[in-house]
Amino acid sequence: MTFDSREELDTIRKNLGELSFEDRRVLVTGGAGFLGSWMCEFLIDSGASVTCVDNFASGRKENIHALMANERFRFIEHDISRSLPVETPVDYVFHMASRASPFEFERYPIEILRANTQGVMIALEIAKKHNARFVFTSTSEVYGNPDIVPTPETYHGNVNPVGLRGCYDEAKRCGEAYVIAYRREHRLNTRIARIFNTYGPRIRMDGIYGRVIPRFIDQALTGKPITVFGDGSQTRSFTYVTDQIEGLLRLAALDDAEGQVINIGNVNEITVLELARKVIALTGSKSALTFHPLPEDDPLRRRPDVTKAKKILDWQPKVPLEKGLGRMIEWIKPHN
Repeated sequence: MTFDSREELDTIRKNLGELSFEDRRVLVTGGAGFLGSWMCEFLIDSGASVTCVDNFASGRKENIHALMANERFRFIEHDISRSLPVETPVDYVFHMASRASPFEFERYPIEILRANTQGVMIALEIAKKHNARFVFTSTSEVYGNPDIVPTPETYHGNVNPVGLRGCYDEAKRCGEAYVIAYRREHRLNTRIARIFNTYGPRIRMDGIYGRVIPRFIDQALTGKPITVFGDGSQTRSFTYVTDQIEGLLRLAALDDAEGQVINIGNVNEITVLELARKVIALTGSKSALTFHPLPEDDPLRRRPDVTKAKKILDWQPKVPLEKGLGRMIEWIKPHN
């Protein structure tokens, strides 16, 4: 069975209302990744022309396979941390390229640093050349282990720069500084999204990636023990892919979002242990829970303050966790 993305695309379009990207020219770095491929597919489906840049470090060819035959889709296999001349006009640049799994921070720290520093600057130069709007997908990881929850954009973070997660946390913080510098010095039209935990079909589920939702679902469906780090009391706030893509598109399209840094995430906080039990119930699994040491600098709580997103973007998440998990289970089952 092949997963049908039509429901997700229709949901995003319905939620966007009158906002349109038809006939717009868009560059998406990391466009073969989880979120990047959804962005590319929606834009193509909406009548935009898309240039997708990816080196398949963490993206997957199958994520964009269906787009390859479309005349409005152009793929460039390239590492965005190296110079990329783009001569064709561009209206929007979405910089979405980066490994993002905590399990990858130890193996690929330099690659992660480059994607979010050198890569950001190269993408900014493309936007500058074409006077394009620039959207940087930053992360809630810039907050580190926060002292303030729900966490607003004004919180400056509690990050360990020399810890295992530092390559990602500090690279994203540096990437944000690059974006703001280009806005100040070159008057570039920029927007920064701080993305909180996002899940949905196409998120990688191989062992090295290790994201909690696909890992739990895969373990539950195969009857393996479900691995919970720590005692499971740490919390996360999960956003389904359609809500996340809608938020990013609103951030890009709305004039009032120029120059803004905005949290895009779900305010419904759940412990990792509660999530594991929910996945077991939804899959009807007999998997047992196993507990393992908490990874270094693992945040104890994650919950965004989305006041700015509601006010500026007229956005808030709509997909309940149970529905999103159901769609994830539907997508993962054929792989098992």
